Amino acid sequence: MIHESARIDVKARLGDDVRVGPFAYIGPDVQVDDGCVIGPHVVIEGPTRIGRDNRIGPHAVLGQPPQDTSYRGEPTRLEIGERNTIREFVTIHRASTKEDLVTRVGSDNMFMAYSHIGHDCRVGNHVTLANAATLAGHVTVEDHVIIAGLCAIHQFARIGAYAMLGGGTMASMDIPPYAMASGNHAKLYGLNRRGLQRNGFNGEEIRQLRKAYRLLFQSGLRLEQALERIADDETLDSPRVDYLLAFIRHSKRGITR
Repeated sequence: MIHESARIDVKARLGDDVRVGPFAYIGPDVQVDDGCVIGPHVVIEGPTRIGRDNRIGPHAVLGQPPQDTSYRGEPTRLEIGERNTIREFVTIHRASTKEDLVTRVGSDNMFMAYSHIGHDCRVGNHVTLANAATLAGHVTVEDHVIIAGLCAIHQFARIGAYAMLGGGTMASMDIPPYAMASGNHAKLYGLNRRGLQRNGFNGEEIRQLRKAYRLLFQSGLRLEQALERIADDETLDSPRVDYLLAFIRHSKRGITR
């Protein structure tokens, strides 16, 4: 059902069973797939593609141009996956021209009120941004991350999978996978054990990650030494640990410790 006060551009494409609330605006070059619910006063500008079964709350604004002073109106894009919950006053911007011209958001995410995803971000699946959490431009957030309220993530920083950030965290460097971080500026506070258990990690996987975490961040070893020691330890030969090591080795901003 489309409310009579909604304004939908003739060049927008809406799938089956899409509901649009009062005073919403959907501009040209916007595609909304089947089963989406778009609340009152939502603004969606294009080029934007929104997948199936998303729930978009009142006053959310999606697909606005990037907040980048070098942007000159180029046709960059926003792509959003499926089954996301996007609550009231959330903002997600299209990309700048400085990477591959697209801001990408995955599926099964929860973006709470007033959270923001800046231009050129990469957000994975099963991610939670709590109220007023903010991603600057070019941020990468991997799968199963929880970012608590009032957090701010610096441009180009990466948040590794299964990490958890406490409320008000200011993250200027990469947050390693599986870890808990908090503070201004962010510091690590151990392995996210409860989050790993909830996501089906078994006891052996958690034991291996705890041992690797201690060598990396609590042993007093230089990071390069700890990486070598973990790589040489046959008891730590696992895909989970390999991913942690690869994340750290590929860091460009440096690792929060």
